[in-house]
Amino acid sequence: MTTSDFRKAYTQLKHKSVKWKKYLKHNAPKKRSVGAGLKRCTLCGNHRAHIQKYNITMCRRCFRENAKSIGFKKYS
Repeated sequence: MTTSDFRKAYTQLKHKSVKWKKYLKHNAPKKRSVGAGLKRCTLCGNHRAHIQKYNITMCRRCFRENAKSIGFKKYS
């Protein structure tokens, strides 16, 4: 089945339950057990620039916005 629009493929596959299940099986996102894709920011869901120190599971952008409310102080 070749098509440029995935919605057309979805409607065709939904009427064929066995092929739809096989399609979902082979096109599901990978189950991650290690690596950067596993750790996500609790606020925005970003997986890049992740801070884990002191058990802060946030990206650096969200950390900068919320650091003062968490109890961190900025020393210059």
